[in-house]
Amino acid sequence: MPRIIKSGLIQMSLPKTEGEGTIEEIKEAMLQKHIPLIEEAGQKGVQILCFQEIFNTPYFCPGQDSKWYASAESVPGPTTERLAAYAKKYSMVLIIPVYEKEQAGVLYNTAAVIDADGTYLGKYRKNHIPHTGGFWEKYFFKPGNLGYPVFQTKYAKVGVYICYDRHFPDGARCLGLNGAEIVYNPSATTVGQSQYLWKLEQPAHAVANGYFMGCINRVGTEAPWNLGKFYGTSYFVNPLGEIFACASEDKDELLIADFDLDLIEQVRSKWQFFRDRRPETYQEIVKL
Repeated sequence: MPRIIKSGLIQMSLPKTEGEGTIEEIKEAMLQKHIPLIEEAGQKGVQILCFQEIFNTPYFCPGQDSKWYASAESVPGPTTERLAAYAKKYSMVLIIPVYEKEQAGVLYNTAAVIDADGTYLGKYRKNHIPHTGGFWEKYFFKPGNLGYPVFQTKYAKVGVYICYDRHFPDGARCLGLNGAEIVYNPSATTVGQSQYLWKLEQPAHAVANGYFMGCINRVGTEAPWNLGKFYGTSYFVNPLGEIFACASEDKDELLIADFDLDLIEQVRSKWQFFRDRRPETYQEIVKL
């Protein structure tokens, strides 16, 4: 019997930015802007919904201003607890990317996973932290220390890979080996070289590991940093590398797609990449 999943991705522009309110007001405005699309997703029967990277703040990493440390919060914490009510209301799994504060001075780029009954299942912390050309993330985030967890939700086994992680096939393979059926990649990326890579790397991960991916990018430009245009085009890709649903480049949008998880079995039965891998020959990969 087919295992049909209805999943959604939300891409969103900022309603408020630096200079237009306090940090808490900016976060609250972004959360409130998401709520109508969360409600729409629930009403349309979405079973798994994912937001963009650090969804409730600007992408503040083009600057190096320590005041944004104040936007970090505990996970689980206030945002995950508020959104868990929507998960429970609609029996909808939520992947919630936020700026996490473990303790003073220990901050992570994190995504929490809430199951369809509102239960907090755990979190992924972004492992690969860029520090280059407008993406000065090492100023804000420690590298993740939780590995590549896969979460057994009500509907599917879900993994998370965050933005810059997608340039590293090693972690994508770990998610597959750990049993992921769907990997979500919440991102914040602008026009330039990455726009070409956006539709290249993640289909390659989906093929190499035989799973589905949901890839989310924000939209618009964000003052005062003006890093460039966040180009949206959030999409779903299947284990054949086919992008079968894609959002616009410039609109706030809820992208919804239906897909059959049984395709994973079909593809892996033909392309036996996990059978034919040779980890004993990859020793150079793990040399420090």
